[in-house]
Amino acid sequence: MAMFDYFPNYVWNLSISIAMASGGELGEIMDMCQPLLEKAQAGEDAGTGEFLAEWMKVADRLIGLAAEDEEKGRLLSAGAKLQRAALYLLTAERMQGHGHPGRAETYAKALDAFERGTRYSHANVERFEIPYQGKVIPVLYTRAEGVEGPAPAVVYLNGLDSCKELLFWSRLPQELARRGISTLSVDQPGTGETLRRHGLPATWKSEDWGTPVYEWLAARADVDAERIGITGISLGGFYAPRVCAFEPRFASGAVWGANHNWAEVQQKRLKREGENPVPHYWNHVQWVFGAKDMDDFLEKSSGMHLNGVMDRIKVPFLVTHGANDRQISVDYAHQSYDQLVNSPRRELKIFTAREGGVEHVGADNMSFGRSYIADWFAETLGGRLA
Repeated sequence: MAMFDYFPNYVWNLSISIAMASGGELGEIMDMCQPLLEKAQAGEDAGTGEFLAEWMKVADRLIGLAAEDEEKGRLLSAGAKLQRAALYLLTAERMQGHGHPGRAETYAKALDAFERGTRYSHANVERFEIPYQGKVIPVLYTRAEGVEGPAPAVVYLNGLDSCKELLFWSRLPQELARRGISTLSVDQPGTGETLRRHGLPATWKSEDWGTPVYEWLAARADVDAERIGITGISLGGFYAPRVCAFEPRFASGAVWGANHNWAEVQQKRLKREGENPVPHYWNHVQWVFGAKDMDDFLEKSSGMHLNGVMDRIKVPFLVTHGANDRQISVDYAHQSYDQLVNSPRRELKIFTAREGGVEHVGADNMSFGRSYIADWFAETLGGRLA
């Protein structure tokens, strides 16, 4: 199984694949991409401004069409259009370098479209803010379906360059809800709103914010504090195991893409070994970590490995990875799994060409990863499988 390779570079194709998996319409995606094909020949960093312009054209058209629906009281139709507009705006924003013109305005417009789109659609999602260091960590809460009393729940973490809205659209929260489990999709420090609006950079000591997130969720009347799990995509494959290792109240864990030694990955990327996830990569990571230059970034990220961490995990833990991941080598999945020596139930699942999901976080096909992880949490937290 292959990723949808429309452009001549991986980074741009990754954006298209994320948009398609998140509910984009193929015709609209082609309208946005066809004018950009020539621009993409110049590499992953050139032409991202034009990428923003083309994707904004279609998003603005959808926002206009949704306004016509609103005038007629057709809010369900408006909601679907606004959600796609939000997706296209977030995809285009994600492709820009830090400080690029129009980036902040695009993000603000995307959040507005997401809020109205999900509200009009009656989507199972509600936004909250968790107090942290005098600021807030914004989150999206998706409620378990068909559960009487407190339900199990899962904390769901971003990678380097995702956001809580993309976590919601990955449909893992919806799959967990069907299994009787709630989900908290988190813009942890260094991602989404927490970085863009509150200026909170990433830290490798993910337990610093992981424990406050756990405690906020555990305090909810509709959540069973004894049955809270944690998972993460991509760089969340580093953050989630570390939180699980240092916050023993989590009852189960999983990663969607292992990220056992991200510090080492940076050294490989300096040599252009492996693909980058976003354009303007070094500019992006310095912003995420609040670093003043490359040396500062490399120092701030030097602790980002899980050696000496995985053996602290004493709850069930699942490691998943795509066999052909071009960003993060499958070797890291084996390293994380091998070090889970104190987990009472550990599992390694490598997605192969037989089913799909072979690319980074299933960029070629997310359905297998989300089903497998949802079933894992149903088994280990006490949800439904049927």
